[in-house]
Amino acid sequence: MNNKDTPRTGGEILVDQLLLNDIDTVFAVPGESYLAALDALYKARNRARFITCRQEGGAAFMAEAYGKVTGRPGICFVTRGPGACNASIAVHTAMQDSTPMLLLVGQVSREMLGREAFQEIDFSRMFAPPITKMAIQINDARRIPEIMHNALATAMSGRPGPVVVALPEDMLVDECRVEDGRPAQALQPHAAPKQLTELR
Repeated sequence: MNNKDTPRTGGEILVDQLLLNDIDTVFAVPGESYLAALDALYKARNRARFITCRQEGGAAFMAEAYGKVTGRPGICFVTRGPGACNASIAVHTAMQDSTPMLLLVGQVSREMLGREAFQEIDFSRMFAPPITKMAIQINDARRIPEIMHNALATAMSGRPGPVVVALPEDMLVDECRVEDGRPAQALQPHAAPKQLTELR
């Protein structure tokens, strides 16, 4: 993890946010749409296990099971198009079972968005609530700490569930200087003392 004075790629910033949140296990089917994140995960191999899977459905179900057992978000990386579609069943399961989970999906480069090229899917629409608690795309590497903090907090807070984050491949290679976010914490709603008195 670095401070704002050290330039990092989007992939490095992304992985640093996972490490900052004590993520120690990642399930994935490696794909060319998020190579910069894979490079960063390789550099962090002594701090986080990277479990390579043969099919995205299996990887996502492993992450769902990890989240269910630990109560911490299960992390899964898949590539765009068919990869995300294969993972969607586990995402649906995580939503119905209230399992904290974060699915990170490689996406086409920003200049190709909206052209239906390279297996593009609009993941913020495909995985929109109520399929997930939140689905978002990161278009600016400088916003990775903010969005990852929000994604992890959303996955754990209230009724836990899955969050999907799309990662344009060119955004992951952008270099910028940005401060790391803060570790995400689960927020649980509760009644105020006055409300409890009224209830009694």
